Amino acid sequence: MAVEKISPGMQQYLDIKANHPDAFLLFRMGDFYELFYDDAVEAAQILELTLTSRNKNAENPIPMAGVPYHAAQQYIDTLVELGHKVAIAEQMEDPKTAIGVVKREVVQIVTPGTVVDSLKPDAESNFLVAIDKQGVSYALAYMDVATGQFYVTSLTDFASVCSEIRNLRAREVVLGYALSESEEDVLSRQMNLLLSVELEALEDDQLLVQSLIALEKAVAGKLLSYVHRTQLRDLIHLQKVARYEIKDFVQMDFATKSSLDLLENARTGKKHGSLYWFLDETKTAMGLRLLRAWIDRPLIDQEKIQQRQDIVQVFLDHFFERSDLTESLKGVYDIERLASRVSFGKTTPKDLLQLAQTLGNVPAIRGILEQIGHEALGSLVLGLDNIPELHALISSAIDPDAPMVITEGNIIRTGFDETLDQYRLVLREGTSWIAEIEAKERENSGIHNLKIDYNKKDGYYFHVTNSNLGSVPDHFFRKATLKNSERYGTEELAKVEGQMLEAREKSASLEYDIFMRIRQEVEKYIGRLQALAQTIATVDVLQAFAVVAERQHLIRPRFTAERKIAIRDGRHAVVEKVMGAQSYIPNSIFLDKTTHMQLITGPNMSGKSTYMRQLAVIVVLAQIGAYVPAQEAVLPVFDAIFTRIGAADDLVSGQSTFMVEMMEANKAIRLATDKSLILFDELGRGTATYDGMALAQSIIEYIHDRIGAKTLFATHYHELTALSDSLPQLENVHVSTLEQDGQVTFLHKIAPGPADKSYGIHVAKIAGMPEDLLMRAGTILETLESQGQEAPVQTQSFPVQQLDLFDNPEHPVLDRLRQLDVFNMTPLEAMNALAELKKEI
Repeated sequence: MAVEKISPGMQQYLDIKANHPDAFLLFRMGDFYELFYDDAVEAAQILELTLTSRNKNAENPIPMAGVPYHAAQQYIDTLVELGHKVAIAEQMEDPKTAIGVVKREVVQIVTPGTVVDSLKPDAESNFLVAIDKQGVSYALAYMDVATGQFYVTSLTDFASVCSEIRNLRAREVVLGYALSESEEDVLSRQMNLLLSVELEALEDDQLLVQSLIALEKAVAGKLLSYVHRTQLRDLIHLQKVARYEIKDFVQMDFATKSSLDLLENARTGKKHGSLYWFLDETKTAMGLRLLRAWIDRPLIDQEKIQQRQDIVQVFLDHFFERSDLTESLKGVYDIERLASRVSFGKTTPKDLLQLAQTLGNVPAIRGILEQIGHEALGSLVLGLDNIPELHALISSAIDPDAPMVITEGNIIRTGFDETLDQYRLVLREGTSWIAEIEAKERENSGIHNLKIDYNKKDGYYFHVTNSNLGSVPDHFFRKATLKNSERYGTEELAKVEGQMLEAREKSASLEYDIFMRIRQEVEKYIGRLQALAQTIATVDVLQAFAVVAERQHLIRPRFTAERKIAIRDGRHAVVEKVMGAQSYIPNSIFLDKTTHMQLITGPNMSGKSTYMRQLAVIVVLAQIGAYVPAQEAVLPVFDAIFTRIGAADDLVSGQSTFMVEMMEANKAIRLATDKSLILFDELGRGTATYDGMALAQSIIEYIHDRIGAKTLFATHYHELTALSDSLPQLENVHVSTLEQDGQVTFLHKIAPGPADKSYGIHVAKIAGMPEDLLMRAGTILETLESQGQEAPVQTQSFPVQQLDLFDNPEHPVLDRLRQLDVFNMTPLEAMNALAELKKEI
């Protein structure tokens, strides 16, 4: 590239691009953002833009592509969604008055973790994560730049770091240290994260609280440094960093949350069919985000859980007030994100009007809670600060019909500013003043067709044709001469014109200034707005819990210090809602303080996994403060939930189903306590029979003797049911079946004791396997069971069958069918005949 031959403008581009090599640079040139060189080539392909070139006649023309500035956001969204960074370089001076090359600067770098004003607003949080390491210790900080939430924690190993990143569903990670090759492989290739580097920390920032340990302060400071470096503005909406510990909440890794379909349906990746979907009766975007956060981090503090339960009960007891509350919440906008738009300097009049409407709804919400008058609602009532002075300011200042653009006027209400009102009076009355001047001069001069016109060059003027030039008054002065007419002005007309032009030019500028002053005033209330948003979100989620409890017939669970589970007629909330209450078969789960493990046997497809998930979902519901689907539920408070349910290879990291199974089992065995819940489904089936059975038995014994966690262990190894004789805290249960005339029906009901046989061949029959194949499988099974061997039975060839299109074998039913005179049978006779034929088949 011959840099010395390029223009000063392109040199400016290259200088800016050199500071942002990892980002697409959108370079503002008039009404377009232009991209050059490799950026242009790649962006043209991704965004389907026309690729052109600058200096087409040069030996090496420069590739170029552009997007209109007014439509740039959709292109930025696409690039960021695909994991790219976008640096936006704006013109910092008016091209009309600039001397030489127009000054340009990068005003913001948009990255996957810092998106705040996407055209596709999402109620979900978008967390930007930073990680740091010192010795063998790790620290992790995360922030939602759009809402200002900011947290930090310490972690003991890289696996925990990865688990937390997955739980946060982060798309970008800021690295505060040099990753090892294996760590980079995991984060970049396996987890598909955008990795950014920030080695300098902001140390004296007021958001870094004193209670942080050194490594936590470092990682939080590096995250802040990265955010300020990319956003390039004062982010006054960012909250002080809050320290948390993983053990403050129910510990669940990403695999567990996925297997339980907590936030999305693991099979479809959609919200529908998840616990989040089941509970979502929220009315605000803030409530929706908080609901996700609560499901993601159930509580282990029994007192806090019961405080939530108390409020849900109050809402259940006050149906009419709750209905009014629901209606009031519908008028609430996302003030948490509106506050961030103020901080980013991107507030529009519409944003402020939505803020005012929300503040206007707060007294009604507070009034409803005060009307209920229960002490459990006290903290919520106090948190409903409607900030009357801010509401009054916006309501009196912003016109309800204000446009989105803030530079063209019509934003501020009449009556708010005296000078602006005077300008508007001039603009409004100026037209009539000119009409009066025109009528007066027409009468005084006697020129009956005298009229006032306007153009940009001459302004307002009297148009006089050549035939009337002798009648022009002396106080007229010539402004322009045309072929057939003259243009004249007067001092009076010039004065009115001056007032109107001044009003037109200055009113829009004054409105902009007033709007900016109001926006600066709103900035002072960001902290109070964020606190209000949190209170409204809490009210919203708890009323949603009450609505769901009422509609889905849920009950309040009770907690016990004893290590026992007593769930009578429990249901899987999500499965029941999808299937319908009439189709769902409830199951009770009882594990007293002397029984810690259930060994579950029974056929596949019979409901073992649903039974296990049912318990976990009930635990999650209980520990977020919601009500649960059962007739009665008594539970301990669990500190963690570990699952191994379902089988799937991890193709990205090259791990087989069995390896994934063993790794997840190992995590549970090493981290579980006697206060944990473990769900293992068919553990050991991924290897040879005796190998798998040996592992399964050993794991059962280890959990029983060493850990003592409440455990549901489903298995197809019937031999393991004998363990109840030697393990006193283990009991056998099985899924009931009904056998009749060689047909098997799965009752989906858990009963005491072990299953007496397996039903794999019956499941194969349901799946539609060929009849002769099933008969052969039955023969092999009988042989294996009688000989007690695992080696294959002597093979037997299946006769090859060629279907004959012409000579099909006859069957008595076919003869009967041919003899039926269907055109002369009544419907009842036809049904009876069909039933007889079916019996005969």
